[in-house]
Amino acid sequence: EDETTNRMQESLKLFDSICNNKWFTDTSIILFLNKKDLFEEKIRKSPLTICFPEYTGGQEYGEAAAYIQAQFEAKNKSTSKEIYCHMTCATDTNNIQFVFDAVTDVIIANNLRGCGLY
Repeated sequence: EDETTNRMQESLKLFDSICNNKWFTDTSIILFLNKKDLFEEKIRKSPLTICFPEYTGGQEYGEAAAYIQAQFEAKNKSTSKEIYCHMTCATDTNNIQFVFDAVTDVIIANNLRGCGLY
């Protein structure tokens, strides 16, 4: 971890390298953006323009979270790859259960699609 690089920018760079790696060309990705509770607190106090100077939205959680999600999704260079993004809070058991149920649905649907049954 580079102490001079913003961790969000570092995460985007790492995601770009994984998402566009030749070994994962046709592989869908499930992206967990964790610590949404901390982000919700921080966005009220610190503008997102600190990390993304081009951001023109407000400091509301929903708008800022959607912008960050779009930044990750924009790294995907493949038209056939899907990115399934989930904002999570690992300590919120209801949220985690919902996310795991959604992920299970995606995996089952992809397997059925692969077999020609969906």
